[in-house]
Amino acid sequence: MKKFTLFGLIAALLTVPAIAQKKIEFKEFTLDNGLHVIMHQDSSTPIVITSVLYHVGSKNENPERTGFAHFFEHLMFEGTENIDRGQYMKIIESRGGTLNAFTSNDITYYYELLPSNELELALYMESERMLHSKVDMTGVETQREVVKEEYRQRYENQPYGTILPETLKRAYQEHPYRWAPIGSLEHLNAATIDEFQQFYNDFYVPNNATLTIAGDIDYAQTEKWVRQYFSEIPKGTKEIYRPTVTEPKKTAEIRDVIYDNIQIPAVIQAYNLPPRNHPDSYALSMLSTYLTGGNSSLMTKELVDKQQKALALAAIPLELEDGGIFIMYGITNMGVEPDALETEIDKLIKQVQEEGISDQDFEKLQNIIENNLVSGNSSMAGIAQNLAEAHVIFGDANYINETMEKYSQVTQADIQRVAREYLDLDGRVVLYYLPKAAAETE
Repeated sequence: MKKFTLFGLIAALLTVPAIAQKKIEFKEFTLDNGLHVIMHQDSSTPIVITSVLYHVGSKNENPERTGFAHFFEHLMFEGTENIDRGQYMKIIESRGGTLNAFTSNDITYYYELLPSNELELALYMESERMLHSKVDMTGVETQREVVKEEYRQRYENQPYGTILPETLKRAYQEHPYRWAPIGSLEHLNAATIDEFQQFYNDFYVPNNATLTIAGDIDYAQTEKWVRQYFSEIPKGTKEIYRPTVTEPKKTAEIRDVIYDNIQIPAVIQAYNLPPRNHPDSYALSMLSTYLTGGNSSLMTKELVDKQQKALALAAIPLELEDGGIFIMYGITNMGVEPDALETEIDKLIKQVQEEGISDQDFEKLQNIIENNLVSGNSSMAGIAQNLAEAHVIFGDANYINETMEKYSQVTQADIQRVAREYLDLDGRVVLYYLPKAAAETE
């Protein structure tokens, strides 16, 4: 969901070079109801980001009621007992701000970007959302239609749009990562209002939330307002459900064909990854950048530029709390069969597994990663989100200051090792996306 104003767009693009090269300072505290609060002060630009990360995503859902977390991403903009229906976005935008939200398999994240003199408004709005969002039939029916339209636009009517859900349901046999955050429209249609209200009461509680405020703030005043607006919100009465399933290691390849509304075939490969906070995550992230991260990456140079077997290639390490997947996809060039492209992709994977990467490529890779990390913390929005995720996923907000050091410890041998260990050709998912016309000729 995206709502932008001119001020919001400009502010979101503003970088803060002064903090890019130094430690990110912050203060944090926890309210009696369990709400964890992180504050970062930077007065270089008169803006403030107020965000709430709820530690609930698609993995926390009932397998018979998937899509709830993503549904609530939309539903919680409907309004509250004190904010009229349809007014939430209008109020923020009328004060020169922008707001947005996203849902993943692990978290739901909301934020408002506003001029810094509107911080109290943002805190009030988020406290209202947490204390008594409108979870009623009017809102549910409205957002059902919104989600249905999103599903049509992003999955059904978009070429290759079903890659994520089709890959997940094959990459995971037991873990609830096996469905995408969009979930099932049938489940949403079948759900009762009581089920929606129960989900809200179970997960959108202060003891399952992290509030982050970053920007032109005064620490004392900000803490005073936080306590004023959030202390009254009662703690959740139930233990937060977290799945304890461990996805078993694959020992055989899973291969399938998907017929889609496309003109050009694609090859998708997926390999299971360790948990996001695993030490190997850094080497795997560097490996994905080396393989397909930009025009000078190994596979792009070899398969797009030199051999011209692919129009485009990408590797996406979907890093998830309990263990994600490393997805690679390649769109074939005209006249190239999928198996021919797959063969060449596999050759390059084996090349890295057997030969590693050169000194020159490793140095270049280190520079790319450093630039990416600096860019990620060059805006207030980036800092707010990274602080929240550091606290929730890594258990320490100061992880934001340790990430660069973690990557600097990765060696060339580490990259070669993780390529061997995790890119197992015998324990992966391979999908061919073919035009629907091809199904009619078989």
